Amino acid sequence: MFTGSANGKRESSIRGRMSINLTANAIPAIINGDVNAKPLVQVLDVALVPNSNNSQQQKRYRVLLSDAVLSHDAMLATQLNDRITTGQIQKGSVVQLLDYICSPIKNRKIIVILNMETILRDCEIIGNPKPYMNSALPTVSALADNTGGNLSRSNTNSTSTVQNTSQSNTQNFRPTIQPAYQPPPVYKGRGAILKNEAPARIIPIAALNPYQGRWAIKARVTAKGDVRRYNNARGDGKVFSFDLLDSDGGEIRVTCFNAIVDRFYIVIEVGKVYMISKGSLKPAQKNFNHLKNEWEIFLESTSTVELCPDEDDSIPRQQFSFRPISDIENVDNNSILDVIGVVTSVNPSVPILRKNGMETQRRILSLKDSSGRSVELTLWGEFCNREGQKLQEMVDAGFFPILALKAGKLNDFNGKSIGSISTTQLFINPDFPEAHSLREWFDREGKYSASLSISKDNIPGGVKNEVRKTVSQIKDEGLGRSDKPDWITLRATISFIKTDTFCYTACPLMIGDRQCNKKVTRSGNARWQCDRCNQEFEECDYRYLLQAQILDGTGLTWVTAFQEAGEEIMEYTAKDLYLLKHEQQDDETFGEIIKSRLFNEFMFKLKIKEELYGDEQKVKITVIKVDKVNYSSESRYMLDSISKFCRQ
Repeated sequence: MFTGSANGKRESSIRGRMSINLTANAIPAIINGDVNAKPLVQVLDVALVPNSNNSQQQKRYRVLLSDAVLSHDAMLATQLNDRITTGQIQKGSVVQLLDYICSPIKNRKIIVILNMETILRDCEIIGNPKPYMNSALPTVSALADNTGGNLSRSNTNSTSTVQNTSQSNTQNFRPTIQPAYQPPPVYKGRGAILKNEAPARIIPIAALNPYQGRWAIKARVTAKGDVRRYNNARGDGKVFSFDLLDSDGGEIRVTCFNAIVDRFYIVIEVGKVYMISKGSLKPAQKNFNHLKNEWEIFLESTSTVELCPDEDDSIPRQQFSFRPISDIENVDNNSILDVIGVVTSVNPSVPILRKNGMETQRRILSLKDSSGRSVELTLWGEFCNREGQKLQEMVDAGFFPILALKAGKLNDFNGKSIGSISTTQLFINPDFPEAHSLREWFDREGKYSASLSISKDNIPGGVKNEVRKTVSQIKDEGLGRSDKPDWITLRATISFIKTDTFCYTACPLMIGDRQCNKKVTRSGNARWQCDRCNQEFEECDYRYLLQAQILDGTGLTWVTAFQEAGEEIMEYTAKDLYLLKHEQQDDETFGEIIKSRLFNEFMFKLKIKEELYGDEQKVKITVIKVDKVNYSSESRYMLDSISKFCRQ
């Protein structure tokens, strides 16, 4: 450790004609690996690093540090640039180094200052410091013998400066220097090696920093995001990222843009181990990067990514930091976290229209754990069809699986809940201790114990933000009469279906990426004509425009169901019923089909909005989604409703 100390912290405005002790032997100790102390040093010079390659690059400053005996160059991390521009650090300033590293660059070592505190802004130069010579000076451990006495007589002449100036301090300066990091054997790739270019050394992810020379990391891909497209002032582009984990537990995100996406997206596979080198490191964007690493790797045209042919068991498949559900109540919104729980309910997947006009799928689950709490988990996109469908089948069969979620995003809208993102991973009934412990708890007592939800309006069998209502509440509460439509979920029975206008003939032509769907009529030559497209064609499309009356225990109302919802209700295509009624004129069969659909119970997702018809305002109720009633989920819903009522 360092010896010597400042006489307490002083106001930065004090000028330095007073006595102050810099930390003895700070410079050689830092250069030789001791970065655990917080030495007091003086700034001898400040200079802006020339930037001829890229004028848009952020400014970097070089400072010359002194311990009153020796001096050495240091680079200031960019987040400390304001210390220079505001004058907190200038020539003569005495500072305390709080966080720093020492990196080899082109056969010499540079101190990289990550954090510091100004003790004196302005002070006269202390001592008569000489430059520290990396290649000539001995290590700090060689400055003192085992008894803390004289320096070794075998030192060369180039070390005489250190011997003469440091000998008085060596008796009370016996730093414990960690041995320099020795990298494991370099992974032997089969590619050609450039002339006079030594192989990059393998280092742990935790040791990466922007000021290193050539490096390589060996790590396993734990997550891979989709390719995302963007548009900004520079034009259109695309980007994707993947996460890495090495044998020391270090994690870091790797990001690729544009042409680099085309080069590496297909190459990268989750679960595989790769050797990666020649990337650039930049500060991690914490708004999008949840990993515990200050840096992020950006691959470039010169970067290399090589698949390691042999499996490396020393690198784990995944690394979790599970939080009990009860702890999530106190976690900040938008945090990324890992959670494990028992799946107690799974809702059907429903289509959702995004703000960009694209449709996606959403499915909501309920998780509980031994903390006595449950939470709502929302799956988006392909998660709904892959893991989501499997989970629903398991729960419907009466088996409640264990689900481990890696990298879910917390939101606190309408209570705490978790949602999947592009880098989320789901593990059903995983084989690790936390899952086995949770299974034992659930089978022993968990299935019989109630849990308190941290997600408001969390109703098993229901859908988030779509409140259950009855038919009578639509009118009593004036739903649909505000500026925005109301969305509700209603369990009801079909009591009547209008058969004269149950569907219409539609234009099949595409306008851009969407079908026209405008109503078409027969032309004189028995072809179909669309006035909107001003074209004729032999075949048209048939789309539902189903008007039905639905009822529950509180009343009845009319609803309109379009194509997908109509097919769910009728279990026939609109074309089949149209041809049966109008072409084959088989009224008896048609009538039997209509009767078979009456008095069936469904779960209706309804959109309610007041619209203008002529001069009259009318409330229109549209069926957005319809599902058969899952009586297992409905039973849990009623039990949960009773439980909540009893707690009031």
